[in-house]
Amino acid sequence: MSHIIHIEIDDSNLPPPTPEIEQERKVAIFDLLEKNLFELPKRQDRDVVAGPYRLELSIRDKRLVFDITADIGQKAAEFHLSLSPFRQVVKDYWSICESYFDAVKHMPPSQIETIDMARRGIHNEGARVLAERLEGKAAVDHDTARRLFTLICVLHFGG
Repeated sequence: MSHIIHIEIDDSNLPPPTPEIEQERKVAIFDLLEKNLFELPKRQDRDVVAGPYRLELSIRDKRLVFDITADIGQKAAEFHLSLSPFRQVVKDYWSICESYFDAVKHMPPSQIETIDMARRGIHNEGARVLAERLEGKAAVDHDTARRLFTLICVLHFGG
């Protein structure tokens, strides 16, 4: 099975991240590198370059860019995804995250748990949208899609 062994986020065009966003990014990258599934399917327009892979995520011309290189240094794939299908779910995710970060500071555990359940539901929806958008380009499992969605959120909202 193929997987990602290195992730780079090109956030050079974004404002500095808030501490919460930076923490979300660090956790997502750590978890993703610990365990993930990322395979490039055979397609007519490209030969399959075997992994493991190095991934650079960026936003260019209002599109999400996956730039994938095999660990041996060979270019494996590059694909661009429209950000439009992600806009609402990313907005909802950050909105619920703000509520969650606030709740952790001021609310009892039962209310925090309720907000966290909602946050996980929106996160799962974002992972589903990403997996659909990657269909035919890259195969990912649910946990990989969730962590990549977090990184998309970090890129999309920057700081």
